[in-house]
Parts: sequence; C-alpha cells; structure tokens
Amino acid sequence: MDQFSGDCRDSLVIVLPSLDPDAKFSNVVSGLVESGFRNIVIVDDGSDSEHQQWFSLAEEYPQCTVLHHGINRGKGRALKTAFSCVMEKIPDAEGVITIDGDGQHLLKDIIACGNRMLEEKDKVVLGCRDFDLPGVPPRSVAGNKFTSRAFRLFFGIRLSDTQTGLRAIPAKFLPEFCDISGERFEYETNMLLQMKRSGIGFCEQPIETVYDPDDYSSHYNAVKDSWKLGKVMLRFLLSGSGAKYVLSSVLSFAADKLFYLFLVGAFGVAREATFHLIATFSSSLLNFHLNKFWVFRKKGEYAKDLFAYYCVCIPRTLISTTFTSLVITRLRAGTPGVATLVNIIVDTILFIATYFIQKKWVFKTSAK
Repeated sequence: MDQFSGDCRDSLVIVLPSLDPDAKFSNVVSGLVESGFRNIVIVDDGSDSEHQQWFSLAEEYPQCTVLHHGINRGKGRALKTAFSCVMEKIPDAEGVITIDGDGQHLLKDIIACGNRMLEEKDKVVLGCRDFDLPGVPPRSVAGNKFTSRAFRLFFGIRLSDTQTGLRAIPAKFLPEFCDISGERFEYETNMLLQMKRSGIGFCEQPIETVYDPDDYSSHYNAVKDSWKLGKVMLRFLLSGSGAKYVLSSVLSFAADKLFYLFLVGAFGVAREATFHLIATFSSSLLNFHLNKFWVFRKKGEYAKDLFAYYCVCIPRTLISTTFTSLVITRLRAGTPGVATLVNIIVDTILFIATYFIQKKWVFKTSAK
C-alpha cells in the first residue's frame, strides 16, 4: 500500500455501521467513493436478506470492505469490529471517521472533520450540530440540551452535541476505544466518558443539522433513550470516586446510629438530644476523614479542608431540615409517610449536590 498523503480522503478510513439500509445508504457510499475516499469499512450489523442488495452494491467498489455480523449485535459492537479491522488490515491509516448511513452527515462536513483531525492529531474531532436552528425536532432539542447540561454538571465535559455519530478519531486511540464497554448505542456515550477519564482531548467541528422527520419519529424513543443514557452516566459515576463516596456515606450513617445507640444504652435517654449531637458530630468527622484520604485522596491542607467541609456540612443539614419542613407545610401533609418521602427526596438531591461540591471545591486536587 502506498504511503498516505496529507488529505483526509487518503489518510483516514471511513467507518460506516449499518442495519437494514436503504437507497440513502447507497447514495452515501457512492458519494464517499466519488469524492476520493480510498478506504471505507462498512459493517453489516445483522441486516435481513431483503437489505443485502445494498451491501452487495457497496462491495463492487474496490475502496469498500464490507464486514458482516450474522446477527444484530448493536452499533457499539459494529464500531469496535470496524476499528479492529482498521488496525489489522490498514495499519498505516492515521485514523478513522465514523459516520451514519442515513444521509444526516453531509460529505463536506465529513471531510471538514477529517481534515481538522489531521491538524490536531492528539484530539478526537466531534461533528456538532446546532440545535437552536429552526426545523430541529423539539424532542431532540430538549434531549440534547438536557444531556449537554448533565455532562457539564456531572463530568465537567463541555459539549454542545452529546449524541453526534460523526467523529474523527486518531489511530492511536483505537486500541483503547475497542476496550470500552457497551455493545449498542450506549457505547458512543461511554466513549465520551472514557475520553474524559483518560484525558483524551477533543474539539468540536460545526456541521449542518440534517433531519428526516419520518425517519426520526420512527426511531427515536425519548423515554427509552433517556433512561439508557441515565444508566450509562450513573454507572460511570459509581465506577470511580462516586462509589467510594456512597460507601463512605453509608459507613458514616451506620457509625452515627450505632454510636447514638451506645450512648443511650450506656447513659439512658435523659440526655438524648446531647447524645444525638455527639453522634452526629463524630460521624461527620469520620466522613470527613474517609472522603479526604480515601474517596478524593487529597493530601495536605488538613485544617483548610476541615473548615471547608463543615462550611458545606452544616448548611446542608440546615437546608435539609428547613426545606423538608417548608415542603410538608406547603403540601399540608403531616402524615409520617409523606414526611419521610419528602425528606428522602430532599436528602437525595443534597447528597448528590454535596458530592460535586466536595469534589470540585472542598477536596479539589491540583491538576497534574
């Protein structure tokens, strides 16, 4: 194979996963070939016999390599199958460009993302749509804005289009991306989260926003897709410091109740309020040490961190008590069940908020 030149059509490989394609798929493939792309890896992800004709047409082009999954294994697995093929069969490629076969990614945008990646070889280039333009389905606007804000709040990832399938990826990241979990659409979200965890940089390349209303309405499920994304994000949170934070809180809660029971059992209930205060303070000290030295692994600045911790801990307790009382009063519901439910909701929100405050401020470590 000749050495690649500097144009993305020579040096990057198109990766195109597809399930039950139609004429739009064929138009995308022919457009890529006619524009000069030398290598196109297509993955047939278990399409039925009625749609095999489109893959057969693609195989007629010498630029195309068509891989077949005997059954539908999901977009994530299809992408990983293609990445493995590129690493094995086209080792001189400088990277890949993942696209969809439904015509949503215009040729000029595909080329723009590829050339941008060649300019910034250490970054993944994400083709990002503008959801503020007229004509974009409202559900897509709402879903993308929600996930973009969630990514920024929970993971510190500033990204305007979290669901883009147009991505230019340097070849050196392909081995790591092949090991990312996820077999279906959640894989693309996991990819973004893994980039954050591994310190892989990215940049956004503005692209045209193209939607087929009929195709969109038949494939988009707001509740189902949002639930899947939520599970992926929660799993990522609990796979790192989030899991330790939860365990630290559980241990501190248990210590609070056990110490309180010990004091009441040893000295009686006459000073119940005092014992409750002592137990709460003791468990908070335990929680501080667990969070500082185990959860967030913050070294030094003991007194400063302790002061900052209680600047968060005390207001959180006051807010929990006050807000719960206000909500119950507002609802005019004094039954134990309602009061308990309100308290659980309020404390859950404060629990999550406190995690990020401690991570971003109280126990924030200097960037390496």
